[in-house]
Amino acid sequence: MMAQPTASHFIAGAYAEDTAGDAIESVNPATGEVIARLHAATPAIIDQAVAAAKAAQPAWAAMKGVERGRILLRTAQVLRERNAELSRLETLDTGKAIQETLVADAASAADALEYFGGLAGAITGEHIDLGGDFVYTRREPLGVCAGIGAWNYPIQIAAWKSAPALACGNAFLFKPSELTPLTALKLAEAFAEAGLPAGLFNVVQGYGAVGAALATHPGIAKVSLTGSVPTGAKVLAGAAQDIKAVTMELGGKSPILVFDDADLESAIGGAMLGNFYSTGQICSNGTRVFVQRGLHDRFLDRLKARTEAIRLGDPLDPDTHLGPMVSMAQRDKVLGYIEAGKREGARLVTGGGVTELQGFENGAWIQPTVFADVTDDMTIAREEIFGPVMSVLAFDDEEEAVARANATPFGLAAGVFTADLARAHRVIARLEAGTTWINAYNLTPVEAPFGGVKQSGIGRENGHAAIEHYTHLKSVYVATGPVDSPY
Repeated sequence: MMAQPTASHFIAGAYAEDTAGDAIESVNPATGEVIARLHAATPAIIDQAVAAAKAAQPAWAAMKGVERGRILLRTAQVLRERNAELSRLETLDTGKAIQETLVADAASAADALEYFGGLAGAITGEHIDLGGDFVYTRREPLGVCAGIGAWNYPIQIAAWKSAPALACGNAFLFKPSELTPLTALKLAEAFAEAGLPAGLFNVVQGYGAVGAALATHPGIAKVSLTGSVPTGAKVLAGAAQDIKAVTMELGGKSPILVFDDADLESAIGGAMLGNFYSTGQICSNGTRVFVQRGLHDRFLDRLKARTEAIRLGDPLDPDTHLGPMVSMAQRDKVLGYIEAGKREGARLVTGGGVTELQGFENGAWIQPTVFADVTDDMTIAREEIFGPVMSVLAFDDEEEAVARANATPFGLAAGVFTADLARAHRVIARLEAGTTWINAYNLTPVEAPFGGVKQSGIGRENGHAAIEHYTHLKSVYVATGPVDSPY
């Protein structure tokens, strides 16, 4: 089942290739089959992409915002028209179930393009009256921006980064993960079809070395990364060499706090979505589920039953809930964490192994896994696993739950389930996280800012806040009378 693109890269409105680059194989993780072969960007390809972006950006920035927005809106329409085809491709490349990709990938990319397309005409400065003289501010584009994507939401991340950047008048280069290189090229095709001038959205493939080259390239003004904390540290260090602007959307070890008075089925549903959606491969997942003792045992009993009802199978079957992990290497890493959980004394409630599926023997399958009796010092409670492994921890009171929830270097997300809304708001205010939910989990509408604190990131994606991260603010002081000088 091949999905071979026309060429590896998309530069200046057309496909581009340089076979001197390192080989990249895109593998269908459900079958182990190679579905596409590409090449990493060489230095010549990177320079070509940056040059194309630099050449195209000034005219784009000079356009009225509503004109830029119109093209983003047309691109959203193209993605919606092709949603079925794009979802199938994303499922082949990532292994995620088609029932997910149909609603969460190209569709959410279209949402981002629509939102920022609508906002493009309203990117304005302000007027500050000084009693005669005045100051006005201008929001000006940064120039050429680069995005480095992760493999869990390939086309969504490409749109979450490029839509605000383009709305603000920047040009954009995107490097997908080497594990999921395909749908960013389809986004480039959609932009071109919608009338985006050539050179404003370019795709370059590659491994870490290409990301590092973008972070240090003198022609690039800003880098936005979605990835792990160690990768973020490297990109941040590279960008620091010439003081580039950065947005860092990194990992987490996020808490979900379930109080005794929570609606049991909703809390379990939220915890499952926050651990098992996308086969657990979501940075904001609430992988430490703190449950108050009065509800703890009932919570575990229902959680076990509902987890064991999850259907694993052919990701292209609309009845499948969960597909495989993105790769065998990622599955093996997660299995290592499961073994650590057992070794350190956590109680395995369900899962913990590999699922055997007829016809998919070479797939990167893993069972949704729940551990109970987890303590804060265990490896599975401290490190980001990035797989379908939930840790359930018991707590007695609010003060204890908040203190333990915050005892982590991460701060991406957090959730609270309770019927007491005063407590919900009080607890959320004390949790050290950038993206939080009350009686819900992992809903990330493009209208709302998304990002973390502490080691989980810098800056925000989505919402009006993203505009601040893709523009400079220029102050202009205007005198209305003579200059009064003592000299």
